Amino acid sequence: MIPYGKQNITEEDIQAVAKALKGDFLTQGPTILEFEKAFSEYIGCKYSVAVSNGTAALHLSALALDVKEGDKVITTPITFAASANCVRYCGGEVVFSDIDPDTYLLDVKAVEELLKASPKGTYKGIIPVDFAGRAVNLEAFRRLADEYGLWIIEDACHAPGGYFVDSQNQKQNCGNGNFADLAIFSFHPVKHIATGEGGMITTNDEKLYKKLLELRTHGITRDTASFKNTVEFAVGQEVNAAATYPGWYMEMQTLGYNYRFTDFQAALGISQLSRADKGIARRKEIAAKYNDSFSGKNFIKGQSGFVEGHAYHLYVIEVEDRMGLYNYLREHKIFAQIHYIPCHLMPYYKALGWNENDMPKAEAYYKHCISLPMYPTLTDQEQQFVIDKVNSYFQ
Repeated sequence: MIPYGKQNITEEDIQAVAKALKGDFLTQGPTILEFEKAFSEYIGCKYSVAVSNGTAALHLSALALDVKEGDKVITTPITFAASANCVRYCGGEVVFSDIDPDTYLLDVKAVEELLKASPKGTYKGIIPVDFAGRAVNLEAFRRLADEYGLWIIEDACHAPGGYFVDSQNQKQNCGNGNFADLAIFSFHPVKHIATGEGGMITTNDEKLYKKLLELRTHGITRDTASFKNTVEFAVGQEVNAAATYPGWYMEMQTLGYNYRFTDFQAALGISQLSRADKGIARRKEIAAKYNDSFSGKNFIKGQSGFVEGHAYHLYVIEVEDRMGLYNYLREHKIFAQIHYIPCHLMPYYKALGWNENDMPKAEAYYKHCISLPMYPTLTDQEQQFVIDKVNSYFQ
């Protein structure tokens, strides 16, 4: 059986988790902070906040940016539903904008047309997605966001290790915080870094960082500098002028959530992170072979290709008779997948007023897309088997 994606758990990973399980903390311990710092170094940002999953990361990001009832936020229809749902969790309105059919990413020109068609202030933010691992050009989105007073959440779940090259010819890592207010990552098993479940929020904004820490843990803070109640109240009796807050004291100052991460997940994350570059290198080798094998084939309508800075969470090809190929591959135990059903055509969003033909480029992509197996432990022989079966189906 050859799946489209697969985790790689090594003996080093197992030993790291075992060590954490034998330690003093299972959750809220020092390993989480260690993982956050290591991840910040890898991405190139100032702050990282580990959370329970990628969806929680999106939800907390929307909360931290104060998304509220009626706020309009723009995102792509070609993404996992959570990219849009985080806005709905806060009562906001999701506005989909079409993709660039060459990159499969949110089209900055389409977003600009959407913004120009309404008075400034109509929209509050943009959630671009580094779909399949291809980095969005956030510099272009930042210029647009600044012009219209918008925030940006970069959904980088597919793209740790990915980057784009900016106008100054500098590499800009996905999630580094130079253009987006917040970025989010997922540690689901099929992602580059696997912790079972888990996610990360990155930012360069200290104020947002502190807000995220509070929201992650029930809205509770132990920061004495921010306490609102008096020391006398905290102690429960009259105190002298030199008295301080007791060690047990904490305050819930906002409505937060239990979106915490565990120490044994963090231990696994640190171990996985140590070979992240090796994993990216192997993904690029696989992508290069797919690209070479399918370039010039008349049955290929489009493909991910070999692109600088692409992190290759997925490798997508577009074909006629996608259903036939999907079934044929499954007959040969190749479990390719489809990414994604356009969000605006999910019954939930259709009930909110979205319809077929609203996003013609995204819908055209969906009719033809199929994600081929892509993971670092995919062998050369297995990949060649996949390529041969795709070719044989169309021959």
